[in-house]
Amino acid sequence: MIMRIGHGYDAHRLKDGRRCVLCGVTIPVDYGPDGHSDADVPAHALMDALLGALAMGDIGKLFPDSSADYKDADSIRLLETVYKRVLSAGYRLVNADITIIAQRPRLSPYIDKMRARISSALEAETDQISVKATTEEGMGFTGEGIGIAVHAVVLLERY
Repeated sequence: MIMRIGHGYDAHRLKDGRRCVLCGVTIPVDYGPDGHSDADVPAHALMDALLGALAMGDIGKLFPDSSADYKDADSIRLLETVYKRVLSAGYRLVNADITIIAQRPRLSPYIDKMRARISSALEAETDQISVKATTEEGMGFTGEGIGIAVHAVVLLERY
């Protein structure tokens, strides 16, 4: 069996008045990640991990922020598009592990919804998707509450 691993990273500044969408789940706060699309930071890192596992580039190449087509785009729909490419290449997800690094907002009440949303987009069971949230104890741009960063790792298998 052939397996491939991929790692993705993304970070966005938080901005007042933006919707906060993480893993396709809207978090009820009055600020959110700033970006060209809906700025769903975990979805972006996950897409880069999937693309990276198969050496297919990154989301900037596939969905350029210079294109009006992706202005305010739903990142879960983009994730589904990326996963179709993975399937077309003859691979499927074994598991994904996502770590959200943010001082704010508090995410523990939304983790199960996030796992369910990602598993649905990737045609997976929820036990194949891990979503964790951590802080950096007040250090750096995430710890100061001015941004969110995410690491995502995926394992794919050839089918």
